[in-house]
Formats: sequence, structure tokens, C-alpha cells
Amino acid sequence: MKKDIHVVGAIIVNNGKILCAQRGPTKSLSYKWEFPGGKVEKGETPQEALQREIKEEMKCNIKVGQQAEHTVYEYDFGIVHLTTFYCGLIDGIPKLTEHVSIKWLPPQELNFLEWAQADIPAVEKVISNFT
Repeated sequence: MKKDIHVVGAIIVNNGKILCAQRGPTKSLSYKWEFPGGKVEKGETPQEALQREIKEEMKCNIKVGQQAEHTVYEYDFGIVHLTTFYCGLIDGIPKLTEHVSIKWLPPQELNFLEWAQADIPAVEKVISNFT
């Protein structure tokens, strides 16, 4: 039986553009694009997990807003339960620590990237909400 993995992703909006992050070569789903975030730890709300993960991974602080999407996707390594939230930057500039690349793209260009499967419903929602 596959393991359930509960994760959160930040749809960080700044000046009309969305932050996209590319996974590294040693990670599962290598070189796929995703909304940055990570696992929800025991005792955390999804919003708390997202703030912690972005602070750890991107060295900046965010304000977590409205939930955008919740997706369940079965990969070979487990069943990912991804909850994405619209977010805004409070302070700092996102830095690469876990990812190999980041891009700020207008919503209508998001589908030009090769996204991790679990992120695709959120990508589609962002495109439809902003275009």
C-alpha cells in the first residue's frame, strides 16, 4: 500500500506574476516545475507548514491567503495530497536553496513549463482566474 503524503504549495503572486520553482536532479520528479512548499508536519496547520517551508526553502516570508486547489495524485512513490494557497511576499526575495531554478511568469505563460502532475490542477485554476 502506498504512503499518503500531505504537502502544501505556495502560489506566490507579485506584480501580476507567479513564482514557479524547478525541482533539482536528485529529487523525485527531477526537473519538474512546482509551486514551492513542502510536507505538513504533525501539529501544523497547512498555512503554518507553508510559511515554515517557504522560510526554510526560499529564505523569505509570505502571507498565506485563500486556498486555491486541493489535488490528490498517485505517483510511484506515494499518494500526494497537495493543497495550494494564494500567497503574497511580506519580506525578502526568494532564493534558490532546494530548487535549481525559479521563474516569475505571468499566469498565461504557466502552461509553457513541464509541471509535476499534482500541481497541474492548481496551474489550470490560476490561469483561469487571472486571464
